[in-house]
Amino acid sequence: MLQRLDSIIVSLYIDPGTGAMLFSVLMGIASAGFFLMQKIWHKIKFIINGGLAGKAVKNSVPYVIFSDSKRYWNVFKPVCDEFEARKIHCEYWTASGDDPALQENYEYVKCIFIGSRNKPYAKLNMMNADICLATTPGLEVYQWKRSKNCSYYVHILHDVGEVVFYRMFGIDYYDAILTSGSFQESNIRTLEDMRGTKVKDVRVVGSTYMDSLKEKYDKYAYRHEGRPVVLLASSWGESSILSRFKGKIIKALIETGYDIVVRPHPQSLIVEKKMIEKLQREFEGQISWNFDNDNFDILNKSDIMITDFSSVIFDYSLIFDKAVIYADTDLDYSPYDACWLGDDIWRKKVLPQLGIELKEEDFGDLKYIIDKAMKDDIYSNGRKYVRQQAWNCKGKAAENVVDYLVEKHKELLGEAD
Repeated sequence: MLQRLDSIIVSLYIDPGTGAMLFSVLMGIASAGFFLMQKIWHKIKFIINGGLAGKAVKNSVPYVIFSDSKRYWNVFKPVCDEFEARKIHCEYWTASGDDPALQENYEYVKCIFIGSRNKPYAKLNMMNADICLATTPGLEVYQWKRSKNCSYYVHILHDVGEVVFYRMFGIDYYDAILTSGSFQESNIRTLEDMRGTKVKDVRVVGSTYMDSLKEKYDKYAYRHEGRPVVLLASSWGESSILSRFKGKIIKALIETGYDIVVRPHPQSLIVEKKMIEKLQREFEGQISWNFDNDNFDILNKSDIMITDFSSVIFDYSLIFDKAVIYADTDLDYSPYDACWLGDDIWRKKVLPQLGIELKEEDFGDLKYIIDKAMKDDIYSNGRKYVRQQAWNCKGKAAENVVDYLVEKHKELLGEAD
């Protein structure tokens, strides 16, 4: 009897490799089923609503601005200032207890800390508001769900690059997208067609944070003399320059004899903390690190920037008008909406007009490449071209954003002209 039971157990045994493969397959099927059911549910709601967002809700807050991090205050401050100047009441909800917004002395804009970690989403999912403006992707994908008491969700971009470098499905369930340039709409429409999702209202309003950054730069522009300051600005994730090359790129930079400053993406300090701490120990006293919430000072101080696919390359090129070097990190598109578009990636097309591509085999010539990029003036025209494409409505973004929100609110109330 025992021998027979042993043989049954052995026949049921699955080796770890096969088990892991079966688990991955099952998870893939479950994920596909989840997104299919979610898509069907949203189509049903869309039909029920007559193809339109809901009406304004009784006793609701007219406008809620949500920020998941204090680092996006540069996106929302111009909008809050515009609401305040027009004497229009709105609420700014933040997930950062030290958000600079909480120190503002507004009369018409109410700034509220709604908790950190998962607490903000509990409040957001029950929000009673007519319009919610946010720059956070992932609505209806992860823990942030559309509240049945919020009529209209508007996404505002926090960089001037494409909209497809959010994690997958990042903007699918917003009602409207406010963009910085007309080129961004084509990707949005392509994804809508491919996925069969609702057609969103796409409006070119400009970039609030670029407007404020340019205003600040005009006041405090700085060109330092002496040994060049090289800024290594990394994104986060497996394809980022620090994850991909780790200490190898830093060693090559140290060998140039220039002053080196490393600025990781803020998200790295959360998901890649051990790697950052290890690099800090390894190169202690040889380089500087920058973790400022506001990157203005270090962008202003540095002479050249080396980065990866981070959108900071556009801030640096288009505002500070300085040379850039972008590293070939074999970016894995699979986690992003970009993976649906094949080679139709705007960033790939314009980066060669902004600076020099850096490959790993060129690390030994890094000093020569840096010197060439800083002295060569051929990228000046490229920066002008990209600036025209990526950053429309210069100086008018905050005004355009509030104009749109106010008109949309009138529409929800049935008061539109």
